[in-house]
Amino acid sequence: MQVGNARYLKPGDLPDAIAVFPLPGALLLPAGQLPLNIFEPRYLAMLDAALAGNRLIGMVQPALGDHEDKGHEPSLATVGCLGRITSFAETGDGRYIVSLTGVCRFRLLEEKVTGNPFRTFRIAPFIADLSAENEEEAVDRTALLTAFKAYLDANKLEADWESVERASNLTLVNSLAMMSPFGPAEKQALLEAPDLKTRAETLIAITEIVLARVFGDSDAVLQ
Repeated sequence: MQVGNARYLKPGDLPDAIAVFPLPGALLLPAGQLPLNIFEPRYLAMLDAALAGNRLIGMVQPALGDHEDKGHEPSLATVGCLGRITSFAETGDGRYIVSLTGVCRFRLLEEKVTGNPFRTFRIAPFIADLSAENEEEAVDRTALLTAFKAYLDANKLEADWESVERASNLTLVNSLAMMSPFGPAEKQALLEAPDLKTRAETLIAITEIVLARVFGDSDAVLQ
């Protein structure tokens, strides 16, 4: 996989430990782009370290139902996604505006003890994500676009259909999953889907549930 100026093709191209950025409701997927506004001191330090090193950080959600306000670091979801910093700007008021491009998912192993203010974990990368283009043909693109259009119509929203039509199935599925206005549990389910086909099917199913909950009959909306 080509991400920015770097190529990630094999396990040796990936780190065995990574600084993590816990953020509820944030979803990063391979080849997707996630904008971030960084202002907390420890995460500014994390960005400084990443920029001085391999430009990689790990996006991960706190475990469902756990929060930092309990006086301890939150438990984390077991699966996250590696992101490479592909855009970076300073704001002049102490913040960083960055864009991460997804590389591959990972499973958290044990936490490492460091002298840094941010958390670092050993990880097991999902190596198959580096060649996910091979999964594109299995995606039911028509069903995905039907669900997407139904959601837009139901919420009176517009889309750039020319760009949508040009997008590959990998880009389409992962971009729609990342942009979806669903909650942390749904976002984690999309992240943990075993392959691109299953992620597309999960996205369609969640969309149909939301449409049925709001409008009473998802089949009517999807027609």
